[in-house]
Amino acid sequence: MADLSPLNILRWHVEAGADETIAERPIDRFAAVTATAAPVSAAMPATAAKPRAAAPGDAGPARPGLRPADPAPERVPAVVRGDTPSTRLAQACATVEELRRAVEAYDGCALKRSCQRTVFADGNPKARVMLIGEAPGREEDEQGLPFVGASGKLLDRMLASIGLDRDTAYITNVIFWRPPGNRKPEPAEVELCLPFMEKHVELVDPAVMMFLGGAAASALLGRSEGVTKLRGRWFDYSAPGLARPIPSLPTYHPAYLLRTPSHKKEAWKDLLLLRRKLDTLGVTH
Repeated sequence: MADLSPLNILRWHVEAGADETIAERPIDRFAAVTATAAPVSAAMPATAAKPRAAAPGDAGPARPGLRPADPAPERVPAVVRGDTPSTRLAQACATVEELRRAVEAYDGCALKRSCQRTVFADGNPKARVMLIGEAPGREEDEQGLPFVGASGKLLDRMLASIGLDRDTAYITNVIFWRPPGNRKPEPAEVELCLPFMEKHVELVDPAVMMFLGGAAASALLGRSEGVTKLRGRWFDYSAPGLARPIPSLPTYHPAYLLRTPSHKKEAWKDLLLLRRKLDTLGVTH
């Protein structure tokens, strides 16, 4: 369970770049994103009071219910995979546990011969939020769990900032085995793992997905743009086994944010988009 103490929440905001106050009054950024129209009281006088002049540093008067609507998500066409060993193994699985065993038994990817463990997933497979990264690193390979190193600790704080943790989210990677030296996976390695990944999404059937990093977004969305151009945009992910498209949001990988902390402010905006989507869909946790 993530530590949601005020000190840890404050630490996350400081790391995200919110390290000073610049307005005369505090601004509730969650309220700015999630505000809904307030009912007009029948007892309200016909003539409203004249608004005061804005003070320097004010964010301006709140305008409940007038936030800009999210743009329509971009549709991602479903890809029909050819008849390959990994496709046959994946399609034969009826549960997440069966898929785990199939991935652990699969020997068609050379990465498996150079790593210590298969890194399948962590969190709650019944959660409505699924997060997908690229590949395990050294600490993930040692423990057999995704996102347990420094980037995993940052991811935990990111999730906590919008009321989520590893009990209310499900976390995995496109690649299940650590590439030597943490190198970028080759396209052929991604292609071998994609049938398992697509079946993974189908079996978990989340309400929303978030892609952590450009590699995961490119693999599942079939896009060539980098994460800087993809982040902050909603895509409707489709696959033959899904009953409906899944809203999916790319953002920066936590490891990238550790190297480039100036981009944490964009990641915070993406987290707010995710929280707003969950609220719109009625997902309370």
